[in-house]
Amino acid sequence: MDVTVQLVRTVWTKRSRGGAAAARRNAVPVGFPLPQVPLDGAHIVWVAERHGFEPRESRTDLGGIGVSLRERDGGLRVFAHNGFGVPLRPRRPPAVWLQPGKWLRRQLNHRSSSASGMVDWSYSLDTFNIAYGPVERGVFLGEPTVQVDECGPVR
Repeated sequence: MDVTVQLVRTVWTKRSRGGAAAARRNAVPVGFPLPQVPLDGAHIVWVAERHGFEPRESRTDLGGIGVSLRERDGGLRVFAHNGFGVPLRPRRPPAVWLQPGKWLRRQLNHRSSSASGMVDWSYSLDTFNIAYGPVERGVFLGEPTVQVDECGPVR
């Protein structure tokens, strides 16, 4: 399967919901250059308030990113799992079918707390960039072929 996956996860607390910190958070790119092509596994970019919104990169296998990928009939079926936190999403968009040479950007946000409720709310924005077929390192810096925005109100 010739698939390239990048997950950009931005995480913050209420301290970054306004002012200069919110401006830094909102300036986080939705796509980054890939470390290499072809990519072995998924490229993860963590951008957290606690690190001053400076990107930190890692890699993981494709099974650990929260999407299902399946090739069939010359295309790629991409289905994103529900995730965690609020807002609840009882109605989800259907899976996306990608043809070779196309790519998808899917965004999903969350608000969550600790299991005991002892920790204040945290917020996250997950941006999945998924390409089907051969790509260049800068593929996710441009506009996607398909965009799915599942961001909802997180208060």
